Amino acid sequence: MGELVHVELGVDSPGAPNGVATIRLDAPRMNALSCRVQDELREACSVVSAHESTRVVVIYGGERQFCSGADIEEFARRSHTEMLTLGERLSASITAVAAIPKPVIAAVTRCALGGGCELAMAADFRIGADNSWWGQPEILLGIIPGAGGTQRLPRLVGPAKAKDLVYTGRLIDAREALAIGLVDVVCPKAAVYSSALVMASELARGPVHALAAAKAAIDGGLSVDLASGLRLESHLFASLFATDDRTIGMTAFLDGGRGTAVFTGAPG
Repeated sequence: MGELVHVELGVDSPGAPNGVATIRLDAPRMNALSCRVQDELREACSVVSAHESTRVVVIYGGERQFCSGADIEEFARRSHTEMLTLGERLSASITAVAAIPKPVIAAVTRCALGGGCELAMAADFRIGADNSWWGQPEILLGIIPGAGGTQRLPRLVGPAKAKDLVYTGRLIDAREALAIGLVDVVCPKAAVYSSALVMASELARGPVHALAAAKAAIDGGLSVDLASGLRLESHLFASLFATDDRTIGMTAFLDGGRGTAVFTGAPG
């Protein structure tokens, strides 16, 4: 795998339970999203998406830092024409995380700023250190967020809070991020990754096809009108009746009650 973005699959990830993969950022300048990091991130997303034994993915930047955002040194020397392509490339790299057809958890230490905040928002859940900082400070550079900040942030915290953060470029601490719904769990810095693994382990025991369908229904429904979202949900709901996990889940419920199923993840 890449030199700046590592993929640790199941037992190859220290302390991670089977079925849980880690995408680990290990790049210079506070894990800045350089073009090379973007390329390796997209490749990492393809690997974990295709790996059948991986049921849940954790994105982690290490104990010292999650991601400081885009590589401003690279951006500063780019022209408008170049950024038409490079901006789409950055956005596609973050969207690749959102498109992983499995639950994704961002484990955030120190800060998730700019592109780093956009990267964390592309995950399904965010666990932040109690001393972490969050924000979209691009306005202070004379630009706006370009990898989902103006789109995913208002969906998470509402348009007024999103405009506050984007218009002012101010940073917020973990407590405020939790209060507005940008962060789901706050814990001590030393427990961020282990807490993410605990959550991932619980999700990994679930029905893999149903989890993928739930993610596709929720994410897909957010981008269409209600009627279209309901049609999508109905289609995905019916498709799960072709899986072994549906049979296992319903049989276990009838025989032993709620929460007794042991899912295999096999198709029907």
